[in-house]
Formats: sequence, structure tokens, C-alpha cells
Amino acid sequence: MASEFVHVSVLRDELVGGLGIKSGGHYLDVTLGGGGHTEAILQALPDVRVTGVDRDGMAIAAASERLKEFANRLTIVRSNFAEFQPMQQKFDGIIADLGVSSAQFDQGDRGFSFRLDAPLDMRMDQRQKLSAAEIVNRYDEKALADIFYEYGEERLSRKIAKKIVEKRPITTTKELEEIVFYTYHPKARKGRLHPATKVFQALRIAVNGELDALKDLLEKAPQWLNPGGKIGIISFHSLEDRIVKNTFRGHDLLRVLTKKPITATDAEIDQNPRARSAKLRFAELKEIEEQE
Repeated sequence: MASEFVHVSVLRDELVGGLGIKSGGHYLDVTLGGGGHTEAILQALPDVRVTGVDRDGMAIAAASERLKEFANRLTIVRSNFAEFQPMQQKFDGIIADLGVSSAQFDQGDRGFSFRLDAPLDMRMDQRQKLSAAEIVNRYDEKALADIFYEYGEERLSRKIAKKIVEKRPITTTKELEEIVFYTYHPKARKGRLHPATKVFQALRIAVNGELDALKDLLEKAPQWLNPGGKIGIISFHSLEDRIVKNTFRGHDLLRVLTKKPITATDAEIDQNPRARSAKLRFAELKEIEEQE
């Protein structure tokens, strides 16, 4: 239900401030989520418009309810942002918050977190067929190891993949969490990071095609900007941040505005611990003479 979808937007002030919201502007939020960032943009000035994109039906329902007072200035599209087509529309700013929402983590039946026992799912768009259970139970040992190493930077990827194949079928988050946990040496199970964190991250990325979608977005989005338009991306792990940083630096149409990423203040982290790993980078569409 929409009322169950609660998400605290990270770096909200920094993201909106960096966009330099202008009167009459039209902005694109490709990760609408619960609507927090879009709400801040719409509140900035009474005549700005936002197009919000999300593939999660629950998120769209929640955002629609939260932002109903702005309905005449808000257009919501259900789509994966990599597949979004603005047609001839141009925007004065584009934003993306790449984190999984608090609601997705905290709702057990979505299967994103090992802290809640639930079916292995992890689909952001529940219309798609591929789920975490499909990958865990059908992919061969090498394919699993590659996913854990590439998307989770998991050093025990091969051992974990071997153990998963031995223990199949695996249907719940708890079953998978225990397999990973006991693959680690007892002394390594007590670190700050839970042993299953990287495997769950890797599976989520694989299920939702997150890195490929991000690359597609970063390649296309600059062409959707008006002159002087800015793009701001919030990432939450090194794989995403590396892609954003390198694409911003290498894109012919963009000028980097943040040499170092913007991070959350201590005060925000105290209120929302999930903000600790957030990194925000900005780039701006170059002037035409700079592009030549």
C-alpha cells in the first residue's frame, strides 16, 4: 500500500540547491521514489514543473498521494529510467537517487534485505520475470561467482557460489543469508559489515540491471538538457560512483561541477544513517561553442 511506502530522501537540500532552480523551469526526476526530491523542487518556486519517473508501482502510488497538491505541475511516468523517452522535451535539470528506498528494504515481501525473512525477489518492477530466486537457483556456479565479484566486489565469490549450488533450492532471504554467513571464517563474521551485504547488493544489481541502466541514462541524459541545464546523481556504492565520475569527466557535452562528491553532514547522518554512504555529483551542459 502507498501508505506503507515511507522513504527519507538523502542530500535533499544539496541536490535541490545544486540544480539552481529557476522560475518556469521543467525538471526530470528519473528516480521518483517516495517523491521527496521532487517535492523539494516543486516547493522551491510556484511555477516549476517536474516529470517523475519510477518503475516501482508502490513508489508511484505513494508519490502520487504525497504530491497531490502539485498535481497540475507534476507528470508521473512508470518506466525504467534507461527506457524513458522524453521525445522532444528538454529539461532544466535532471536528478537521480540511485539508492534502494527505505520502504523497499523494510518491506519483507520485497526480499531486498536479509534482515527480514522473505521470498527471494528483489525486483524493483514486479512486472518483470527475473527475480533473485531465479538467479540463485538457475544460474551456474561460474555465473553466480561472476555476479558476486563484479557487482558486490565479494572476495569469497567462488566459495559462496559453490556453497549455493550445493544447497539449492534456496527460496528465502534467510536461507541465502545463512549460507553466506557460514561460508565466512568465524573470525570474519564479526566485522562492521554483515557477511551477506555484498552478495545481496550484487544480486539486486543483477536482477534490476542497475549498472547498465545507469550507463544508458548517463549517455542519453545530457541530450535532454536545455542550455545551462544541470544533472545531479546520488550514488551509494563505489561501482555506481565510479561510473558517474568517469562518465561526467569523459562526456563531450558535460562540464563537471563537483571535483569531489558532496556527502551528508553529521547532522543528516544522525537522523538518517543510510545517508552515510551517499555521494552526490553534478555536471552541467556545456555551451555550444565548448562542445565543438
